[in-house]
Amino acid sequence: MPDQRMNRPHAIIVMGVSGCGKSSVGEKLAKALRLDFVEGDALHPASNVEKMSKGIPLTDEDRMPWLDLIGERMQGSLEKGEGIIVSCSALKRIYRDRLRAAAGNLFFVYLEGSKALLTKRMGERKGHFMPVSLLESQLATLEVPTGEAGVVTVDIDDTIDGIAATALRGLSTLGVTA
Repeated sequence: MPDQRMNRPHAIIVMGVSGCGKSSVGEKLAKALRLDFVEGDALHPASNVEKMSKGIPLTDEDRMPWLDLIGERMQGSLEKGEGIIVSCSALKRIYRDRLRAAAGNLFFVYLEGSKALLTKRMGERKGHFMPVSLLESQLATLEVPTGEAGVVTVDIDDTIDGIAATALRGLSTLGVTA
């Protein structure tokens, strides 16, 4: 019996810790799949951005309203019959499950990389509110989505184009195509 998720619009979360390339890869995937892209960080309330800018890690309580906004955005797109790609760290299983409950037809592209590579990439970014000092906190919080359904894991030790191409191949094995 075919998976019914294949014939409906897709919501895709590009996930991982800060510096892994969620936004850049998400934009490439959105272009390739002809879907809208939403920068998840843009949905953070000002209080979250202020905390992160000061190097203060977010708590579950800080993240839940943000995750709910992302879930509402995905649900709204899917209800209109449109697919969507959103960048979101989605560090914990409970966060991913909350997003799954909101969107239903949801896939994840998990971008993984070494601490050294992530630190290097974060240090090269200009104008981003997230300081390198919070990477350690994010890595400690991260619950790798190994074994979860609908997840494609992609190593980030490649160009953005290469990472996006690998993600697209993985998504295609799950039935996600343009």
